[in-house]
Amino acid sequence: MKITFLGTGTSQGVPVITCRCEVCSSSDFRDKRLRTSVLVQTTDKTFTIDSGPDFRYQMLRAGVQDLDAIIYTHEHKDHIAGLDDIRPFNYLLNKTIDIYATTAVQGALRREFSYIFADVRYHGLPQISLHTISSEAFDIGNTTIIPLDVMHFKLPILGFRINDFTYITDAKTISNETIAKIKGTKILVINALQLEHHISHFTFEEAIAFAKLIDAEKTYFTHISHNLGKHEDVETLLPPNIRLAYDGLILEL
Repeated sequence: MKITFLGTGTSQGVPVITCRCEVCSSSDFRDKRLRTSVLVQTTDKTFTIDSGPDFRYQMLRAGVQDLDAIIYTHEHKDHIAGLDDIRPFNYLLNKTIDIYATTAVQGALRREFSYIFADVRYHGLPQISLHTISSEAFDIGNTTIIPLDVMHFKLPILGFRINDFTYITDAKTISNETIAKIKGTKILVINALQLEHHISHFTFEEAIAFAKLIDAEKTYFTHISHNLGKHEDVETLLPPNIRLAYDGLILEL
């Protein structure tokens, strides 16, 4: 299985375009963070987790030639806004894209992209097939996906465990039941927004504490605000088995 980090950033705390802070003006490519998403390539399927506003550019930048499905963590705009940009895959590959989402996320998709679901159809609309998910494991091709219930302040959202890879973003509270499902994973990806307290996201220190609790072989932080600081500076504060993810990082499992 191959994991490509399409984006590791967030809309939270993003400055205006003219900002010249040390992160925004950094020449380190690892500080150029698009909205959070990953591409998963298994032996028989290619899918993303989330499709945020940067989805089109992320697909082009990563040279993605095939797409079978999108799995959604939750309904916030920075995770669903790029759905319309599956059109080239529909057209060039002549196939429908499977969408795996909770009923809450499906409701948001129907509101945000009402034309996709309208009774009157016209040429060129995104072609999707909706699949409802909850807390039960489901399969994409030959791969089993285990949903992980976490809380984004008061909003229930999903993380996912795929074999020995666990991906969680936008978490603030994670139950003991979910922790039991994560334990034993070899690679953990968890959100680490900033140093200061935040009502709905793990802070840097909270993410470190959670990583130590899970004790995966390797942990990567994602959903990183520019408020956290420059990549090279932040990494000096991390234990050896915890790193910051960055756009374009590739993992092989």
